[in-house]
Amino acid sequence: MVLDLFTKTLKLKTKQQELLIRVTILTLVYILAFITRLFSVLRYESMIHEFDPYFNYRTTLYLTRNGFYDFWNWFDSDSWYPLGRIIGGTLYPGLMVTAALIYRILHFLRFVVHIREVCVLTAPFFASNTTIVAYFFGKEIWDSGAGLVAAALIAICPGYISRSVAGSYDNEGVAIFALLLTFYLFVKAVNTGSLAWSLASAFGYFYMVSAWGGYVFIINLLPLYVLVLLVTGRYSMRLYIAYNSMYVLGMLLAMQIRFVGFQHVQSGEHMAAMGVFFLLQVFFFLDWVKQLLSDTKLFQAFLRITVTGAVSVGAIALGVGTATGFISPWTGRFYSLLDPTYAKDHIPIIASVSEHQPTAWSSFMFDFHILMFLFPAGLYFCFKRLSDATIFIVMYGLTSMYFAGVMVRLILVATPAVCLISAIAVSATVKNLSRLVRAKSQAVQSGSSRGTSTGKASSKGLVDNSQPIQRNGAIVLLVGAFFLLSRYAIHCTWVTSEAYSSPSIVLAARGAHGNRVIFDDYREAYFWLRQNTPTDAKVMSWWDYGYQITAMGNRTVIVDNNTWNNTHIATVGRAMSSYEDEAYDIMRSLDVDYVLVVFGGVTGYSSDDINKFLWMVRIGGGVFPVIKEPDYLVNGEYRVDKGAAPKMLNCLMYKLSYYRFGEMTTEYGKPPGYDRARGVEIGNKDIKLEYLEEAFTTQNWIVRIYKVKPPKNRW
Repeated sequence: MVLDLFTKTLKLKTKQQELLIRVTILTLVYILAFITRLFSVLRYESMIHEFDPYFNYRTTLYLTRNGFYDFWNWFDSDSWYPLGRIIGGTLYPGLMVTAALIYRILHFLRFVVHIREVCVLTAPFFASNTTIVAYFFGKEIWDSGAGLVAAALIAICPGYISRSVAGSYDNEGVAIFALLLTFYLFVKAVNTGSLAWSLASAFGYFYMVSAWGGYVFIINLLPLYVLVLLVTGRYSMRLYIAYNSMYVLGMLLAMQIRFVGFQHVQSGEHMAAMGVFFLLQVFFFLDWVKQLLSDTKLFQAFLRITVTGAVSVGAIALGVGTATGFISPWTGRFYSLLDPTYAKDHIPIIASVSEHQPTAWSSFMFDFHILMFLFPAGLYFCFKRLSDATIFIVMYGLTSMYFAGVMVRLILVATPAVCLISAIAVSATVKNLSRLVRAKSQAVQSGSSRGTSTGKASSKGLVDNSQPIQRNGAIVLLVGAFFLLSRYAIHCTWVTSEAYSSPSIVLAARGAHGNRVIFDDYREAYFWLRQNTPTDAKVMSWWDYGYQITAMGNRTVIVDNNTWNNTHIATVGRAMSSYEDEAYDIMRSLDVDYVLVVFGGVTGYSSDDINKFLWMVRIGGGVFPVIKEPDYLVNGEYRVDKGAAPKMLNCLMYKLSYYRFGEMTTEYGKPPGYDRARGVEIGNKDIKLEYLEEAFTTQNWIVRIYKVKPPKNRW
């Protein structure tokens, strides 16, 4: 009513009213996408979440303080001791440069903020921008109604919020925006044949390459899409201009990222894009020849010879390039996407990450809710109205859903496609039902006084009784759709608030009386390291905590979350899996001063090092055969109680986790040394340390730090 009164006051025309309504809705959705992601700041404080974001924050801080040149050539000696790390050549700089640019713009506008606040709010800001791209993308493939629904769905979808809440300063925070923008610009270029849109898609692709390694999905999906259009007879000059411009310029721009370099012409993961590029040239050549030859039979023979020759030359070139080593084979991560069992059998360090596990059905329902049912309906509408644009969104949806099933973290990539396709289903359904509601019952005349042979007219009309029934049914269905969408909004709000807004570095639990209990042990431990250890101290821990130790503890680490050197990580795994005297020799060879372990036996925290220990054994045993997994198991069972294997009860990790724990009573009615995380009484309570000594244990025993004793004097 207020909007109608406002439009009447302004005396706007119908199209102007529609534009005003769209702008208003988009503005509200833009704000909603931003504020929905602020639960973590409101409930805790402005902080960086998780593990990887701490490296991103540390490098962004270095960039703003020292400038881009020093950042691009920075050799970090505080990580991967004694190897170090060349920062500029081993990361995707798009996220850091984006945050630094926003920081400079704000300071230019006299908004004095710390770079940390910019980093915390970067992901929500780009999530809001993603809603605008989703609107234009939905409008391009269907209509403006689908675009508005897509913007609203993706604004609060848990599958996207999981990586874009405030504080989640990771590459995916800007990469999903870049991914969707690239796809939109490319589809726009295919629909219009415009060189400007094609070049814009190339720059969008360059931003995606600079931000995240997931750009490989783009450079394989686009050629697959082009190939499908060629096979289905949809070749056109619009397609030729769009793909050629995007591929050539995009490839040249992507090569400027040092971490990518010449992979576009030397990596097996990029060969599909190159092959389709040359295939397009063959199609263009054949189209030109077809115009010159009037004889159809002659052209068919020429077509067979040309296609056979092109495919043969391509296959020979690919074989020779692979055999000579010029074209590198697919990486293990790429293989693990195609074969879910590959990482478990060949690369345990990939399989050890929880994000790389196959996705359970409950995760799909948790992250998508009713979109799981709207997605197939949207596919139906797309197939019903096939076009170049709908073919693309169908391919994007199906391929991304497959990869989301293989790896749980890739639900993030599938979320935009699911929201767009579901928006098509909602928009088309609501539009059809609204037409039925607006339709009026009409009387159907049984006869006419004119044009009849008898000259008689019927005085009564027969009423079509199906119209009111259809109208009432449409009203019921519209109410049902509104109810389901409202439940979706409630579910998304709850999931965002309870599940995806808790920073892993600060843990929260419910007390016995329902009160909220905060465990801040991680930051307590890192602050102790910063204040009480020498500045040149080397800290050994499992790789999960490397980025946090370097960023918050400001100390040198042996390994961190980059996981680029499997042998170095395996050495740490071997040390943790060995007896104390054997581990001491390994630690002395790495100049280790302190050892940090995470332990959850007191609080019931399940993501501790004891639960991760078997991965240390597997990764260490993959490089050092002396470490054998069966030595730590009893009848194939992993145990820490009295029935545990002797090697398990006496290895370094067990000792460092349970040192002095056998004297503690953790739960009423349970014996001393009762592990609440695993629900058992530990098997070795009388632990003595010979080569290490306890330096610090946090208030809730979640983080324990040990000092490595210097070697004894030798006479």
